[in-house]
Amino acid sequence: MKVKTYIVLFSLLFIASLCYAQRDNKSSGTDNFEHYGYMGKESTYEELSKKGMSNEDICKNLGNEAYLRAKYDEASYWYAKLLEINSSTIDPDYMYRYAQSLKSINNYKDSEVWMKKFKKAKKNDVRALKYDKGVGYFDELMTASNEYTIENLTSVNSKESDFAPSFYKDFIVFSTARDLETTSRSATPYLNLYKTTRPEQGEYSTATHFSDELKSVANESSTSFSQDGNTMYFTRNNYKKGSFNRDKKGVSRLKIYRSTYKDGKWGNIEDLPFNSDLYSVAHPALNKKGDKLYFSSDMPGTLGASDIFVVDIHTDGSFGTPVNLGSKINTESKETFPFITASDVLYFASDGHPGLGGLDIFSIDLPNQGAVKNLGNPINSANDDFSMIFDETTNSGFFASDRNGGLGADDIYALKTIDCMVTITGIAVDKDSDKPLPFATVHGKNNFGGNIGEATTNAQGKYTLEIPCQESQYTIIANLEGYEEGSLFMFTTPDEKSITNARVVLEESSKVAVIGADLVKVLKLAPIYFDLNSSYLRDDAFSNLDKVVAYMKKRPEVKVEVGSHTDSREEDNYNLWLSDRRAKRTVEYIIAAGIEPERISGKGYGETQLINKCANGIICSDRDHQLNRRSEFILIE
Repeated sequence: MKVKTYIVLFSLLFIASLCYAQRDNKSSGTDNFEHYGYMGKESTYEELSKKGMSNEDICKNLGNEAYLRAKYDEASYWYAKLLEINSSTIDPDYMYRYAQSLKSINNYKDSEVWMKKFKKAKKNDVRALKYDKGVGYFDELMTASNEYTIENLTSVNSKESDFAPSFYKDFIVFSTARDLETTSRSATPYLNLYKTTRPEQGEYSTATHFSDELKSVANESSTSFSQDGNTMYFTRNNYKKGSFNRDKKGVSRLKIYRSTYKDGKWGNIEDLPFNSDLYSVAHPALNKKGDKLYFSSDMPGTLGASDIFVVDIHTDGSFGTPVNLGSKINTESKETFPFITASDVLYFASDGHPGLGGLDIFSIDLPNQGAVKNLGNPINSANDDFSMIFDETTNSGFFASDRNGGLGADDIYALKTIDCMVTITGIAVDKDSDKPLPFATVHGKNNFGGNIGEATTNAQGKYTLEIPCQESQYTIIANLEGYEEGSLFMFTTPDEKSITNARVVLEESSKVAVIGADLVKVLKLAPIYFDLNSSYLRDDAFSNLDKVVAYMKKRPEVKVEVGSHTDSREEDNYNLWLSDRRAKRTVEYIIAAGIEPERISGKGYGETQLINKCANGIICSDRDHQLNRRSEFILIE
């Protein structure tokens, strides 16, 4: 989640310090995993070494900094070096972070190893207990769910971070760094609130600023609105009288503010009474009745880096005492971005419950005391997935993710519940041999690139894919190591519930047509040689020429130029004439085999492109001269 750089992790450091501190409420003095968003430039090994830090502290610092920025590949490198120093004396939480980082870069095998070590070192930790109960969960979560479809809001997202969507009347309000506003104290853009229409059909409107009154030289994020749309809660840095209010460490904590809408403007901005200059309070989520506010905080009583709390809102607008939702929901890691539905189903993001990597999105039915549920693939990924909102009347919602394939650092995705499915059966085959391809990964992709189904071919190359009924146009995409991606565009009507014989063709990577390539090398053919002073095709050439023909028939877009050559013996002009004859005879054979004349041409090069030293006046063996009497088959535009 690249937005960690900005705001999500509860505090913004404006000083070049460590990415961890000591918890005041822990007498053990162990390293604290406070989740600050670090808005300075990234540290380097050399810089920290010059400050006199030990190798252990440098690895901790760089690992934590990368982890908080969601650079899990870098984090895993530094945590590995840290644990190599002496894993027996290092705080076990570093094992957990290392396992999480490995999972986020798809190294699940080593991640499992370190989770087991973490569990052994900290067996009473909530995360260890939940991991123990969830053994075998990974395969289940990775199996694409048939419950949802997701779609990247490409018309709304920017190349910067876009996240924390919320419902407001007919709009989606979200936080974004697209304005690229910076100050001398931060090279990282500040966050502002934007809005876009929420259409039932068609395109979203161009995103625009939500409110000029709320825009400040601070970070605004994570909004929640009352049912009438006249009261708003939002997250902002500790901000007073036009400037940041910082603690002694230079940290501007996050606070939740309340604002009311009157006379066409948002005003009366008030600091909530349970905010503090000593800890952060963020990511408000108002329930439907407007009498409870859920939020994230690292206030005293927090189990981990941040927990989910709830506070009562009285009829006069005052607040009760915040209550921690407990260890069923909160862990020793991070729980954040709560959202509460009309039926009191709580959605939240966590990297403490068993997941697929980074932050995952979870849900729990609060009235029925249900279990915490990981929403799985395709909502969750190996990267950070967070800030989920869901409308139970339309069975649709939105969330943010920094998964691969997005437009920017963090993107907002639309989520829809699937009503019914179309079953597609088919086969994946090799383009040249027509042989079935086992163990290919097959995906269904909608027009926006969203994943709407997933399968794997069996030993016979066959697959069964389920696609939501509402997807009338989509593409089936197959991938297999050593092959280029194969695709098949599909169009189905609402009445179709079953489709058979969906054939996806994949081409070996080594055989992909590249302009300028010689098919003799691409197809690994024996060279097409000619006898001395002869333009006639030899018997040993026909089987290889037939392979060229077969290749071209499989690829109607391919055009080829036959380039024929001679050795250096005989006069230069004669050799040009002879090579031209060789090219023409080769072209005639290919046309006679069924290739359109406009797709095949020929040219003689004589002795102008010798492939060895046997030029005029050089004594060479017949074998060496033979190497120059050849034809090439060059792919052209």
